[in-house]
Amino acid sequence: MSILSNTVSICQFQVAGKLPSGNLFEWAAERLAKNSFQPIDQTASESSSGWVHLDDPNGNTFTVPRAFYRDPYLAFALRRDQRRVPSTIFRHHLEKAEDDFLAANPGLKRVPKQKREELREAIRGALFAKTLPTPSLYDAVWDTRTGRVTFTHQSPKVLGLFEDHFKNTFEGLRLVMIHPFSRAQRVVADPLRPALEKANRAATGDVLDLIKDNGWLGSDFLIWLLFQTITESSDYTLNQPGPALEGESFVAHLNDRLILLGGEEGAVQKVSIVGPQDRFSEVRTALQSGKQITEATLYFEKEEEVWKATLKGMMFHLASFKCPPVRLEKDSLTVETDEREAAFYERMVLLEKGLQFFDSLYSTFLNERLGKEWTEKERTLREWLASDIEK
Repeated sequence: MSILSNTVSICQFQVAGKLPSGNLFEWAAERLAKNSFQPIDQTASESSSGWVHLDDPNGNTFTVPRAFYRDPYLAFALRRDQRRVPSTIFRHHLEKAEDDFLAANPGLKRVPKQKREELREAIRGALFAKTLPTPSLYDAVWDTRTGRVTFTHQSPKVLGLFEDHFKNTFEGLRLVMIHPFSRAQRVVADPLRPALEKANRAATGDVLDLIKDNGWLGSDFLIWLLFQTITESSDYTLNQPGPALEGESFVAHLNDRLILLGGEEGAVQKVSIVGPQDRFSEVRTALQSGKQITEATLYFEKEEEVWKATLKGMMFHLASFKCPPVRLEKDSLTVETDEREAAFYERMVLLEKGLQFFDSLYSTFLNERLGKEWTEKERTLREWLASDIEK
């Protein structure tokens, strides 16, 4: 899904390591070109992965700035082409090849292991040569001011592929996933940093431990936001840096779709609640039974503009992130190129505004969650959940 689409699913990384001194464009161009995508259409290779242009899946040269350099961003895409042969077809061809081999060697009752492997490789190569590769594209935008990379996919397999390619391409640098605890470290108010470190439940600084052991951040945040949506004002103030001015107001609330999980180990129950909500009675009933909110549709509103996303509570990935639309006007090729660059910058402003709203909302939550009055707020939350839903 292209980052230029009005709806996109994203996750974010922080670049760890020091950028080289000197011309950033020349350095990045050389690294991207060395690890660019190479087609396999005329070969029998199973797969190929590499970098291409953000707006051209066939563009694999990076000699001019417009190919990927949009100051202060480096924008490119990871392309992966892969051939897939249905297992039933492969087995059919392998069985026939084994039967032919045994017919030509009547003294054998079964195909030797080494020969079988040779047949497998030969058949795989022959079938791959007849099969067109299927391309997949994943956009990446690297903000060199903040060191933050926005990536347009969320599956662990693709994320692992992207991290490996990035590390191999930009030697000395690596990507670190931005998760609820690391995001909290970035947005929490300075006086509350000791409280955040004290609340850290991870035994080590390993990213997986920080994610797994601090799952309370996502669950507490979503319950807090549900309570705010139903009983409190949905007006908030921008308190994090971004395209919009700090101190401006915006609206944030949950609606439309929530997913809850709960139950004993081995018998986890999943509850999906879909549709516009009034009093969230089904959600509250599920919470009363011990389930926790793991995903929810989150809205941000500022004046006439609306942002919408599905927030994944464990990782804080934003799925189906819909921003106000950006419209491309197409005339000549030259105008189209200029229009696409202008649309890219407009799109990034809208994405970053949405993320600024999210960070500001999260910071507001942390100010309460880590503050001295949280005990009282938590008691209010428990009483609210235990109260008669129909009241």
